[in-house]
Amino acid sequence: MKPEEPAPHARSAPPARAWELAESLEMPVAPHVVYAAVADVRRMKDWSPEVIGTWRRGRRFTGFNRRAGWVWFTNCRIVIADPGREFAFDVTSFGLPIARWGYRMTPTAGGTLVTEYWNDHRRHGWPRRIAETLGLVFTGTPPALRAERNRDGMRVTLGRLRAAVGDAGRSAGQDSGRSA
Repeated sequence: MKPEEPAPHARSAPPARAWELAESLEMPVAPHVVYAAVADVRRMKDWSPEVIGTWRRGRRFTGFNRRAGWVWFTNCRIVIADPGREFAFDVTSFGLPIARWGYRMTPTAGGTLVTEYWNDHRRHGWPRRIAETLGLVFTGTPPALRAERNRDGMRVTLGRLRAAVGDAGRSAGQDSGRSA
C-alpha cells in the first residue's frame, strides 16, 4: 500500500441519503407578505434557480425546470394553503410521487423566519426505482446528490425571495410615507 493512501478501514463511508431538508432565513416583512409571494406560483421563476416557468390551473400547476443542459417538467398539487403560515405542494412526474416542497412562516421581532422544506417521496419499491431513474435522466442528478443540490437551491431561493419581498416591503413603506 502506498503511504499517501488511507488504509481501507480508514476510508469514510458515503453519507447517508437525506430524505428531508429544511433551510431558513429571516425576512424583514410580515408573514402575509412572504405568503403572498410564495403562493403566487407564477413568481417561482423569479427566485428558484431551476424553475423557468409555471402554468397554474386551480390547485394544480405544472412547473417547467432547467439545470445546465437538462429541461424537465413536473406536475404539482397545492396541499397546504394557510395564509401567513404555510404553503406547500406535492410534486409528481408521470403519476409517480416525487416530493413535497413547502414554506413555513414564523413571525419574529424583525419580520418573518421563512423555512423552505423538502421531503423526498421516492422511498419504496418499484415506483422509487422508476422515479429515481426518471430523475437522473431528466435532471442529470444522481439520487445520492439530490439533497445536496436541493439544499444549494434552497439557499439561493431564500436569498432571492428575501431580496424580492424586502424590496417590496421597503417600497410599500416608502409609498405609504409619501401619501401620508
